[in-house]
Amino acid sequence: MGFVLPVLAALFAACSNALATVLQRRAALTVPQSRGFRPGLVLDLVRRPVWLVGMFAVVAAGVGQAVALATGPLSLVQPLFVLELPLALLIASLFARRHLPRAQWLAVAAVVVGLGVTLVALAPTGNRTDVPLDRWIPTLAAGGGAVVALAAAGLRHPPGRMRAACLGLATALCYALTAALMKSAVHALDGGGPEAFLTAWETYGLVVTGIAALLLFEHAMQGGPLVASQPALTLGDAGTGLVLGVLLYEEHVRTGWWLLPALLGVVLITAGVFTLARSSPPEGVD
Repeated sequence: MGFVLPVLAALFAACSNALATVLQRRAALTVPQSRGFRPGLVLDLVRRPVWLVGMFAVVAAGVGQAVALATGPLSLVQPLFVLELPLALLIASLFARRHLPRAQWLAVAAVVVGLGVTLVALAPTGNRTDVPLDRWIPTLAAGGGAVVALAAAGLRHPPGRMRAACLGLATALCYALTAALMKSAVHALDGGGPEAFLTAWETYGLVVTGIAALLLFEHAMQGGPLVASQPALTLGDAGTGLVLGVLLYEEHVRTGWWLLPALLGVVLITAGVFTLARSSPPEGVD
């Protein structure tokens, strides 16, 4: 089976997250915008049925991601979430009953092909299950500091693209940290059962980062257009996940001349994402 199961599970999670993004974005636009951080935003959104459906999609995505992380390397699973942006735009276009223009289809193809080239070139391997605390502490400290700085920078701007991009990137860091913690927690569950899962500090760590990601995500969706927040979110999540897989879990990627096709893949992904971000979104996306 190799990495077939983690890839399929990650693709399912990416599709579910894309659906959740569109639904939660639509719900976020129905509540008044606020200049500051407002935890009560979730209480307003929970009254919207479309937001609740979006949360069911988030739960489904979490299950798929847990399966993927339990059976495959973090540096393989998280980059697959770069597909969320094209998937979100495709889903949004279906809701709006409009076709994507040819330029956006080409951009979607660039993202898909670029992702495939990058992953084949890097060939991430390894599935370490334990990470010493002396690696976690600086990682969580640096990640938490970056999240706070990005959130503060975003909230200093009025609603618009800059605010959405900063909050989207902060959300991406939280997602990547949550995935890294989830990988350890899931292996605790697999190795020691429910008791080991409930006594592992990583379980409570992922709850904290997950809640932070949810709050930041809703403010990113409310704070500006989807085409500003989603690229920062998906690219940031994929890139950070790859780095965390190598640094924390000692996963391996190919180097040497393999970096040339990997770089080409990254260029294709970036070009596709920014083309999608600059393109006029279909109704219901922006």
